[in-house]
Amino acid sequence: MPTLQERLSLAISIAEEAGELIRQARSDQSFSQRLKADDELVTDVDVAVDELIRQRLNAHFPGEAHLSEELSPERALDADTSQLWVVDPIDGTVNFAQGLRHVAVSIGWMEDGIAKIGVVHAPFLQETFSAAEGLGAYCNQKSIAASNVATLGETLVGTGFPYQKEARQQLMPRLGAVLAKCRDVRRNGAAALDLCDVACGRLGAYYETVSPWDFVAGWVIAREAGASVGHLSTVPEGVPADLYPKELLVTAPGVYEAMRQLLLDAEQS
Repeated sequence: MPTLQERLSLAISIAEEAGELIRQARSDQSFSQRLKADDELVTDVDVAVDELIRQRLNAHFPGEAHLSEELSPERALDADTSQLWVVDPIDGTVNFAQGLRHVAVSIGWMEDGIAKIGVVHAPFLQETFSAAEGLGAYCNQKSIAASNVATLGETLVGTGFPYQKEARQQLMPRLGAVLAKCRDVRRNGAAALDLCDVACGRLGAYYETVSPWDFVAGWVIAREAGASVGHLSTVPEGVPADLYPKELLVTAPGVYEAMRQLLLDAEQS
């Protein structure tokens, strides 16, 4: 069996190869785009990158399961997590299509329900975040660590919003509470990179409901960087916490409890 370090090295190589495909597609403007049923944008580059990653993973790790946004979203919370690759070929598809830079390839690996490897490669930012269980977290091979902020007033917070406009209104109480009590809010449009920004101290906190492929890799990176990771709601029985994507809360360790209470209180007010 490959070691965690061997798996990590291969995942980095695959993510960076995928990033080259993404860069070339934007340079050539050689992609089409459409909306999925839930109003989420998808391009043919998303699908091409997903296929590339799948082929590379199958070549190195035959027989291991895959969960990805473009090819198997219906399996999300029912996936076999004994050995599972969780892939988002392009996190930040709208950013990609609009020419913005917050775009990432996200590759995570789980064993027996625990997320153990994470790689998030941002081709337009020229950054590769990586981590493996017990081996620390890195950006471009340099060690990173979560912020040492200790109060909400000094905490810069990242979050995001669903594509369905009618679902956004219920998020306003929490957003209002964060704007009132925290330093400020950032919305960059790529959950994987928000998690990495917490991991390297650019953000002090991040909260959002996403999909498994959006967060698994960044979750590993943030946890290995010393961030506190958890959920604002109860994880359903039988679903691994490391795969459950609803009401995520990832923060610098010094503000986790204060941030959690702030968001819970706002929901009840």
